[in-house]
Amino acid sequence: MKIVACNSNLPLAQAVAAELGIPLCKTSIRRFADGEVFVEIQENVRGEDMFVLQSTCTPTNDHLMELLVVLDALRRGSARRVTAVMPYFGYARQDRKSGPRTPISAKLVANLLTEAGANRILTMDLHAMQIQGFFDIPTDNLYAAPLFVKDLTSRHPDPEKLMIVSPDVGGVVRARQLARRLNVDLAIIDKRRERAGVSEVMNVIGDVSGRFCVLVDDIIDSGGSLCNAAEALMKHGAAGVEAYVTHGVLTGNACERVQNSPLSMLTLTDSIPETEELKAASNIRQISTADLLARAIRAVADESSVSTLFD
Repeated sequence: MKIVACNSNLPLAQAVAAELGIPLCKTSIRRFADGEVFVEIQENVRGEDMFVLQSTCTPTNDHLMELLVVLDALRRGSARRVTAVMPYFGYARQDRKSGPRTPISAKLVANLLTEAGANRILTMDLHAMQIQGFFDIPTDNLYAAPLFVKDLTSRHPDPEKLMIVSPDVGGVVRARQLARRLNVDLAIIDKRRERAGVSEVMNVIGDVSGRFCVLVDDIIDSGGSLCNAAEALMKHGAAGVEAYVTHGVLTGNACERVQNSPLSMLTLTDSIPETEELKAASNIRQISTADLLARAIRAVADESSVSTLFD
C-alpha cells in the first residue's frame, strides 16, 4: 500500500506514515496562477492499494477540490483501490434540508468523492451517523472516544468525581458512550439555537453540584455553545469544567473566547492542524490520532476488522 498526503494536514499524514513504517508517496500538488489545482503522482501506483489523507478543513473548498483531483489522478493511474482518509469530513453539518430550497451538501460531497474515484471512505466522528448512508461505497467511521478515555483516566485517576456532559440534546448518544466507558454519570445541556452560531442555554438536566464536568462534542466552531455551557455548569455549582472535542474548527475569535471562558482545559484531536492562535492558548491542547488512523489503515489494507478499534 501507499499513502498520499494532501496539503491540509501534513503533520498528521507524516505521523501516520511513521506509525505504519512506510514513506509518503512522492506527489506534487500545486496551483496555477488562477488557483486551479494541479496534481502529479510521481511514483507508479498501478495495482497499488492507495490511501489519500486529507481533512476538508479551512479553506474547505480548496482542500475538497484538492482531494477530488488527487483521487482522479490515482484512478487514472490504475490504482487497484483508493481510500479517502478524511479525519475531518467537511460539510457534515449540512446533512438534511434545514428549510425550503436548501441543499443536503453532505450528500453532494459524498457523490463527488465517489465519482472522483474513491472506493472507500475512512473518517472519524462524523457529525451525523446517517451520513454513512449517503455513500454507495464502504464507509468506516472511527471514534475518538477511546483516545478521550485514555487521556481522561491519565489526567483524572479518580473518575468517580467526574460527570460527562452533552452540550446539547443531539450529542447525547456520543456523551453517553463516553460516560459508559468511564462508568460515570451523565448530564445534558438543554439549549435553544435561534440561528447558526448563536445558542442560549435553557436548562441543565442532571445534578452537577460539586462534580467536575467534562463536556463532550464532535465539533467546536465559534466556541459559543461550549463556553455558554461551561458558564451554565459553573452557575449550577460544578466544581470545574473542561471539554473534549474531536474537531477543532475554531473560527473567528474562538480561541480567545475559550481562553476567557470557565473551561480549565479544551482537549482536541489533531484531525485539524494547529493554528498559531491555538498554540498560543494556555488552556487548549491536542492529542494525536496518528496511531488510531494507522491501525485503521492497516486493518483496511489487510482486510481485517476495523470495528475492533472501537473497543
